[in-house]
Amino acid sequence: MVSLPNSPRNTHKSNLFLYPTLIIIFSNLSSLKANHGSPPPQQGHDLVYNLRLSSVGPGCVTGSDVIHDLSGLDLTMKLHYLKAVYFFSSHAVEGLTVMNMKEAMFYLLNDYYITCGRIKRSESSGRPYIKCNDCGIRFVEGVCDETVDEWLETDDDSKRNLLVYHRAIGPELPFSPLVYLQVTLFKCGGISLGLSWAHILGDAFSVSNFINNWGQHMAKVNVNSSPALAPRSLTNTAKPEAPSEPLSAKQVNHVGDLWVLANNCKMETFSFNLTTKHLSNLQAKIGSVSAFDSICALLWRAIAKVREGFEPQIITVCRKDPCHDDSNVLGNNQIIRSIKASFLVGESDLNKLATLIANDQDQVCDERNKIEAAVEKDNGCTDYIMYGSNLTFVNLENAGLYELELNGEKPKLAYYSIQCVGDEGAVLIFPLPHGSAAENEGEPRYLVNLTLPEGQVFKLKAELKRAALL
Repeated sequence: MVSLPNSPRNTHKSNLFLYPTLIIIFSNLSSLKANHGSPPPQQGHDLVYNLRLSSVGPGCVTGSDVIHDLSGLDLTMKLHYLKAVYFFSSHAVEGLTVMNMKEAMFYLLNDYYITCGRIKRSESSGRPYIKCNDCGIRFVEGVCDETVDEWLETDDDSKRNLLVYHRAIGPELPFSPLVYLQVTLFKCGGISLGLSWAHILGDAFSVSNFINNWGQHMAKVNVNSSPALAPRSLTNTAKPEAPSEPLSAKQVNHVGDLWVLANNCKMETFSFNLTTKHLSNLQAKIGSVSAFDSICALLWRAIAKVREGFEPQIITVCRKDPCHDDSNVLGNNQIIRSIKASFLVGESDLNKLATLIANDQDQVCDERNKIEAAVEKDNGCTDYIMYGSNLTFVNLENAGLYELELNGEKPKLAYYSIQCVGDEGAVLIFPLPHGSAAENEGEPRYLVNLTLPEGQVFKLKAELKRAALL
């Protein structure tokens, strides 16, 4: 495995010097393929090999002393990371080179220069902030001896981690990139694009917007339409007052400068598909609620049965905020609600659970302000988590996961997951592309990604098999 450099790459004295510096490390997809026949180095896992790392920053200098202040909600997410993997066929990347990708990234990062910064702490308070110093995102190239279709046939979710180069932030904060982008070339000529994203930058909707805008830059569509993101300043912002402690976030032991969550048990991730037939059968039992609410109800009850006396009475549900629909805005803007059941979940009717989840949207129970206020009590220096503080469900139906196009083609699959989830677990629910082997072409199907304590996964799979979902 290639090790990361010990210091950030910041040669952005002017545009004149930026491009020669980075052209030295340019390659194209055909050159990766030319090296494909050479035996891979012994790296412990040979499925993805010949990793090459470089840095890509904005094409224009951001300026000196540009600071992006992190809100209390941002800092709640500091121990969480988002991972995304997009799979494309060989036809979709025909004629596309790594140089094309990096050139488009130069222009994109002129707008998203905050992603190229590094974490620093206030000398007076110790509060983290982002120094927008153009150190860049980390760009990784790799090779795989399988085809895209062979990879997609696997049931091993841990394999997908090989397609996303990830390093947690710290312990040397000024030297830790916030974003990693990995391009992996498969034997068939197809590729995957794997993104590791520090959640302090923004939620999954921000991730999707970021990579979709990159695709537009590669296609040279609307490349001048997105204004540069303005850094946030909290200098004159009044601290919010919390009427009560949030249910959807909890304080954890202080982690210092290595931003990794210490779980009390080993966590495991697995995923499964829900077909049109599955959804029809499920909603026939539940009634007129959304597919997302139906799936949440089913899994909430199933997990409650598995936990045998320690069932989750409170869950957290995250959805897109329709008031933050600007594709050019980074931030943790998703709605965060807590839902509490006053009855035994494992023995309850699915319709009762689904109705509780669906009706929650009409109540004033968005906890973002409560979370913000809780973190601000200690000026952002206390460590919190949100995902896994309760069993957490995330709705990515409206995240635009299939709006990224290469050569006019959409991904064969877009897959999202969360790194560093608390012990209560998290569930991501997102659509699969229309017409991909569904019973009725054009009807939506869903992919469900779960991260739970390892000892509960086997029992949950058995419960899902009894429900004819696996």
